[in-house]
Amino acid sequence: MTSESVDEARRRHRHSQIELEHRERILREREVELRLREMEANIHATDAAFHQTVKHQPEDSQKPWIKKVILGGKLFALGVVTLVAVKIASVLAGFIIVAALGWMSYKLFFEFKKTNL
Repeated sequence: MTSESVDEARRRHRHSQIELEHRERILREREVELRLREMEANIHATDAAFHQTVKHQPEDSQKPWIKKVILGGKLFALGVVTLVAVKIASVLAGFIIVAALGWMSYKLFFEFKKTNL
């Protein structure tokens, strides 16, 4: 083989490689376009599944008045306990005051002082 035929063979080979790369690139571009069309079709699909969302509600939320009755009962019980505690404290304070006055009266008027005669 002559050097010209070798060069010609190399050019043909290079040309076929370039042509092959060009075809592969065109195929990749077509695949990408196809994928994009499919994705776009999925996005704009009119028959897309629609799921209605529902707010989570606990079981006892259907009767909110029960919570209010329970809260009112707790408040009433707290008020009764407070009134009873104040009454007991006032009775005890009365006993302490009467006892203190009695003790001071005894000390002032009834206790005999021992005097040196």
